[in-house]
Amino acid sequence: MPDEDRPLDFETRQIHAGAVVDAQTKARVTPIYQTAAYVFDSFDDGEERFAGRSAYRAYSRNENPTNAVAGRRIADLEGGVDGIVVASGQAAIATAITALAGAGDHILATRSLYEGTREMFSGVLKRQGIDFEYVPDDASDEEWAARFRPQTKAVYTETLPNPLGQVVDIARIAGLAHAAGVPLVVDNTVPTPYLWRPIEDGADIVIHSTSKWLSGHASVIGGAIVDAGRFDWAAQAERFPQLAGQPRPGVPSFVERFGSGAYLAYVRAVIVLEYGPTIPPTSTFLLLHGIETLSVRMDRHIANAQAIAEWLEGRPEVAQVFYPGLPSNPYYERAQRYLPAGAGSIVSIDLAGGRDAARRFIDSLRLISPMTHIGDVRTLAIHLGSTIHAKLSPEEQADAGITPGLIRLSIGIESARDIIADLERGLVAAG
Repeated sequence: MPDEDRPLDFETRQIHAGAVVDAQTKARVTPIYQTAAYVFDSFDDGEERFAGRSAYRAYSRNENPTNAVAGRRIADLEGGVDGIVVASGQAAIATAITALAGAGDHILATRSLYEGTREMFSGVLKRQGIDFEYVPDDASDEEWAARFRPQTKAVYTETLPNPLGQVVDIARIAGLAHAAGVPLVVDNTVPTPYLWRPIEDGADIVIHSTSKWLSGHASVIGGAIVDAGRFDWAAQAERFPQLAGQPRPGVPSFVERFGSGAYLAYVRAVIVLEYGPTIPPTSTFLLLHGIETLSVRMDRHIANAQAIAEWLEGRPEVAQVFYPGLPSNPYYERAQRYLPAGAGSIVSIDLAGGRDAARRFIDSLRLISPMTHIGDVRTLAIHLGSTIHAKLSPEEQADAGITPGLIRLSIGIESARDIIADLERGLVAAG
């Protein structure tokens, strides 16, 4: 007899979680609900939908039935209470942050963040009055504690930062954030919930660029926000009045109305509704198909990345390989703790010949695609100093670990032998 009490395994949930069989057609695959709005059953039904008291929707700006399935599925895989998908990973970050902070507020972030995220923090979000302060990932507890202010609203980090793969000690940073009375927001794009579920280590809010491994085929842009449902907003009511206070006289707070799901309810009902970072259901349809094969693809990504990283370590043209799955990597032991199933599929290399060698390497590739993306089934390569980090001064690049010869590889699921053959072609040309 099947064990009815045993939770379903990840591989099963990535296919079934959040899905609802269409009531009229009985379609097994989640349909594309290509509609802007929904008919109300009655006057009272319309009122209930706009008040957020109905299970049905009022408008597709802040959710659509296709999108709702994806949000629930990603939340289930991460171990959260609720999730929502939005137009891009950048939109997910901006939405998550603006739900917590506004003009005059302060966010602490780890220094290893992806440069695109840092640009948004120092650009549009800074112009909105939010102050971002960076702390070395492995700074002492005392240094972290000294950086918190009364205006601090969150700590922001990434599980496995791109491109250098510094494995962040999420459990420690979660403890520091909670001791200061603020939530920990974690971008988990690179490992995906198949390899790492940061909520289990204390994260309160998890973000994804679903354009990457979750969808897997470089065909759609999207983002997701997951609420762990564990942060005690009521205990920090003065710090988060938008969640724990009454929005207007006589109206209960989001905490009173939605309990453990208060944060995501606020994101959906206020931030997403008012800013409108809506993802098309056609994109979410493709995302759902990608999630269904996530574990299968990730196993191949990891196997290829490990084999290729080990091969690259022996090449004389390569001054350094950045991959936490290598015993020589300074984050290897931490990767064994947090990423026992594999260290992801970003492998970065510093070419000994610098920028000129990087140019020859990139221009000699035939199978590997030179492009700005990660998490594709195809293997991708990009020279970071001339593209993603090009806006930084040489001193800033050096501070971020971006050397003249640094190449980021996103290892795909092709034959490892064929990937290595193309890398060898590039390395021979790099000389």
